[in-house]
Amino acid sequence: MSELGLLDTSGILRQSWVSPERTSSGLGWEHAYVSTQRERPYHATFEAAPTHLLILHLGGPVTVRRRTGRSMQTERIPAGGFFLHPAGRALDVELQGRLDTVHLYLADSVLQDAHGEGQAVEIAEELGSSDPLIEQLVLALDGVVRRWEPSARTYADHLVGTLAAHLAHAHAAGRPVDRDSASPGLTGQQLTSARELMESRLSEPLPVAEVASVTGLSTSQFTRRFRASTGKSPHQFLLQLRLDHARRLLRTTTVPIADVAVRCGFSHQEHLTRVMRDKLGTTPAVFRRAA
Repeated sequence: MSELGLLDTSGILRQSWVSPERTSSGLGWEHAYVSTQRERPYHATFEAAPTHLLILHLGGPVTVRRRTGRSMQTERIPAGGFFLHPAGRALDVELQGRLDTVHLYLADSVLQDAHGEGQAVEIAEELGSSDPLIEQLVLALDGVVRRWEPSARTYADHLVGTLAAHLAHAHAAGRPVDRDSASPGLTGQQLTSARELMESRLSEPLPVAEVASVTGLSTSQFTRRFRASTGKSPHQFLLQLRLDHARRLLRTTTVPIADVAVRCGFSHQEHLTRVMRDKLGTTPAVFRRAA
């Protein structure tokens, strides 16, 4: 099989509104074509391609619209979200803002080989889904292109095979697609943004809606996905960060306990004492003496 290239793609990458930074052209990849670029707003229709298309959003949130038949789907997609379009279908898509993306075009043969059950598998059309494994695999392939050396060929093949197997298993057509349950967690970028905001605001009141806003999600979406990613609600996670910081201050400084409490977002010393007793079975004073 010859190398996949631009002729095997949907045609988006050949348009004037796309500014490619790097691609896998010339690397000899037979089953995948990877391109990283900046895109300007557009609305266009493209003929069916022989490859499956996965677009990972590196920035955002940005609004994308896709028409399928007579229906129109509109989603505001955050960084780390993705767009999935199966091979053999025409594409009518509108991008409503500037965006950095990684496009991955996947040969159907590698998808069928990865499925390996004697029956053909089709992937679903998805718009605005999130899947941490897909995000990691696409970013890893972009990293291989960025730092290409011939010895990385086997690694790239392994990444493509793993991605194909995951798509066949978790994103097959006919499987219920619920972006908050089938692919429940936050993306790596979303979780990092949420945690960084929490850590920077430990001493202040911090509404969940404000944390959700940095991920591009509604409060309800953020709360569900945050719990799926961490096993805790945003409030529980923030409380744990505050408690961990209080323990560090008690162990490494002589700051008065009342001041430690306020610095870590507790309303007063008794509040900190109550939380430490409940979570750790001890009090700030006892913890400091034992440190």
